[in-house]
Amino acid sequence: MEHNHHSHEHGHHHHHGDDLQGKKLLWATLLNLSITIVQIVGGLVSNSLSLLSDALHNLGDSSAIFIAFLAGKKSRKKPDMRQTFGYKRVEILAAFFNAIVLIAICIFLFFEAYQRFLHPEPIKGKLMLVVATFGLLANLASVLILKGDKSSNLNVKAAYMHLLGDTLSSVAVIVGGAAIWIWGIYWLDPLITVLVGVYIIWHTWGIIKETVDIFMQAVPHEVDLEEIKREVEKQDEIDNMHHIHVWKLNDSQIHLEAHLNMKNNIDMVKMTAVREKIETLLHEHFGIGHVTLQTGVNCCGGEKRLIYTPS
Repeated sequence: MEHNHHSHEHGHHHHHGDDLQGKKLLWATLLNLSITIVQIVGGLVSNSLSLLSDALHNLGDSSAIFIAFLAGKKSRKKPDMRQTFGYKRVEILAAFFNAIVLIAICIFLFFEAYQRFLHPEPIKGKLMLVVATFGLLANLASVLILKGDKSSNLNVKAAYMHLLGDTLSSVAVIVGGAAIWIWGIYWLDPLITVLVGVYIIWHTWGIIKETVDIFMQAVPHEVDLEEIKREVEKQDEIDNMHHIHVWKLNDSQIHLEAHLNMKNNIDMVKMTAVREKIETLLHEHFGIGHVTLQTGVNCCGGEKRLIYTPS
């Protein structure tokens, strides 16, 4: 006998929050595009290669944030006959893609920095600093727009890391540019670029690891299978819990399916009551929103293994 329970934790309020996140991502995209245009013009006028390369960096990030925006919209699409789980994982896919792109940009900048170490290039004074300062202010505005939402969603977090990288790059260009302009310390520019890149990769790696875990349907790090099994088997009516699978649909929705072996051959009404009690326990104590339980007496030969592994 199988039963499915789904907690409606993603109601009207949640969708309202999603819409707000979408608008913030769109604003961040437009701000980033404005930086790109100003930097391309400023780079051409001042003949500054570093500004033009930063403009390309910003253009890549504008695309990444727009992808995050589109993914957020797509993820709210309701389940259909083909995508029965819905489209929530589109955001996880976007987060993974954006994190990979961000690391690729950093590696490209490492190569550029190496070239600069070998062949330092003069930076064109005041205009470059003015343009870099505009970039910093616009990036800071974008970072502040997304800061409040970065913890709630992997997709937004990946976009936030892009913007944080841009902000640090702008600071690097300003500091490096000022130092070179005043003291002629040419090696400072590539050094700051490398330090910024290492910082971004360090933080972005966590996003990649988490998205891969979700795609591989790994047990979420905050869930303890042994503890779930222990708590469920404390119930008087249950002999054992086995064939347990726990995974994340996206970065917030946790699913569980398992078999419950009952001690006695009880009637349907009592069995339903036991199942509802277990679902409540799993939801309230372990934060599992979607539970599918199969119950029986001596089911699967009454085995007590924790996880089902096909032979």
